[in-house]
Amino acid sequence: MLLSLAAIIVGFALLVWSADRFVEGAAATANHAGMPPLLIGMVIVGFGTSAPEMVVSAIAALDGSPGLAIGNAYGSNIANTGLILGLTAVFVPMAVHSKIVRKELPLLLAISCLTGAFLWNFELARWESLVLLGGFFALIVWTIISALRGKGDVAESEIESELEAHAMPLGRALFWLVAGLALLLVSSRLLVWGAVNVAEALGVSDLIIGLTIVALGTSLPELAATVIAARKGEHDIAIGNVVGSNMFNLLAVVGIAGAIAPMSDVPTEVITRDWPMVVGLTIALFVFAYGFRGRQGRINRFEGAALLLAYVAYNAYLIHEITGAAAAN
Repeated sequence: MLLSLAAIIVGFALLVWSADRFVEGAAATANHAGMPPLLIGMVIVGFGTSAPEMVVSAIAALDGSPGLAIGNAYGSNIANTGLILGLTAVFVPMAVHSKIVRKELPLLLAISCLTGAFLWNFELARWESLVLLGGFFALIVWTIISALRGKGDVAESEIESELEAHAMPLGRALFWLVAGLALLLVSSRLLVWGAVNVAEALGVSDLIIGLTIVALGTSLPELAATVIAARKGEHDIAIGNVVGSNMFNLLAVVGIAGAIAPMSDVPTEVITRDWPMVVGLTIALFVFAYGFRGRQGRINRFEGAALLLAYVAYNAYLIHEITGAAAAN
């Protein structure tokens, strides 16, 4: 048990550090290649901050723990919206100026509903997973087109200043791109091994561990990126990072896990407890940040506190389940 906990702690630390190096290396490499700043921010950085979830879920599915994979995806979305955006908005209220971010919000809600529809029969077939992966590649194409057409968007200047602040020589950028990816694989393997062992020792499902410990750990790169962006006044980057990451999680993370290991017995709680939480937080984010009837989209302190409270209540319930299972053993 102690060895497994140590593996989780070391895996988390290495995962967060390597994800940051990977994203910086990828963004700097793309910048050297002449890629437009908005495209780098929306595709490279968005994909990179979701890399921990993708790698962890793929390894979990390969190891025969699909519950950990889907728990990681849903739990990360809940943490991204409830904890990260909620906590950030409590300290730094955020306004949405970017037209691209406003277009992504209803798309995220539609994707959330689609994944729920696929899981409604408590199964996730391989063909459904391939549809999700097809949606992921379609999202990448749409994102590229939006970035190329979005020249002059508010988010572009914010991303450009971030690229300038993290500029590095091409050789160093390529090194961190490769080394960061390699360390992501190693840390994810360590984290999954520890998480599965802890779940078995506590007598709880790997779904619960995925929703709590693993989801929080893989969301740490988004937390760092969002807090830093919000403190600099780059609100569109802060919200856009979370929205993009959530779409990637639902399409790519769930899709990869289901394509590797189709799920014939999805836990009932995913539909009755976890998916409604994902959709509820997504609806709240859409209502707060979209901006209706000419009102500018924003997340104020009160709305941020509501998101954070929902996250705390949800995790308190999950922790109650974990402690109950541990006491029974």
